Amino acid sequence: MATLPDRRLKMRSMTIDDVPALHVMSQAEQWPHRKQDLTAMLDLGNGMVAEMGGEVMASVMWWTCGESIATLGMLLVAKRFRGAGIGRLVAEAALDQIGQRSILLLATESGLPLARKLGFRGVSEVRQHQGTSFTAPLIPLPAGERIRPMGRSDIEPISALAQNATGLDRPTLMSTLFEKGHGIVLDRQGEVEGFAFFRRFGRGYVIGPVVAEDIPRAKALVAQWLGTRSGEFMRIDVMGDCALHEWLEELGLVGVDRFVTMVRGDEPEATLCGRSFAIASQALF
Repeated sequence: MATLPDRRLKMRSMTIDDVPALHVMSQAEQWPHRKQDLTAMLDLGNGMVAEMGGEVMASVMWWTCGESIATLGMLLVAKRFRGAGIGRLVAEAALDQIGQRSILLLATESGLPLARKLGFRGVSEVRQHQGTSFTAPLIPLPAGERIRPMGRSDIEPISALAQNATGLDRPTLMSTLFEKGHGIVLDRQGEVEGFAFFRRFGRGYVIGPVVAEDIPRAKALVAQWLGTRSGEFMRIDVMGDCALHEWLEELGLVGVDRFVTMVRGDEPEATLCGRSFAIASQALF
């Protein structure tokens, strides 16, 4: 349990009024989040801040995925307050709130030591690709399959697909992505077999999450967005072992960073009914 070293240091729940301070801290890290992005993330989950004298010094956010799993992110400490253990304090406060759930997070290189001290272990990685694509590759699909716009009636099947592919139960996230962005589905004779979202984020747009049966179908879904938004700045965060990296580089979306996927507790169990190729965001997975 987190113990405060100074009575003047206050730990409290994050509110919408904290978004400007959170935005300043994220900009100092050269993270691309807009205030709208941070507000949307808070709407989907919970957060805590550490403050002293009314000034926000650190933050953390988390999102529950059913009864047994949560994801953790937006762990930030203002630069002038670093070195005093405040990051660990705010993280431990969040862990107390999350309770017995297993927890996923994506760690930067600088964040690895703290994550390990908190009991997280590395299990895989995510690679960030971004850039501007001016090509629209044609990815043929087998007979009886097509890509079409996502409709409201697709939310339930895509939520089930996402849970099967990731082990994370997040129907509210799927609904929110549908409302705030755009979605396409891979339709096989009337059955939804894959999907990809596209939405405004940071410097431009983000593609993800992407769930499909295999690499060719994942490419077809991603290529659909690249083709319809040629020339736009885009970002996609893909699983480290998904074999899309060279293809994305060829299309103009260069690899710019890697993050370690870490878990505290049991790793989520995915089924063989689909595969996650790209995540929604580094905090939400």
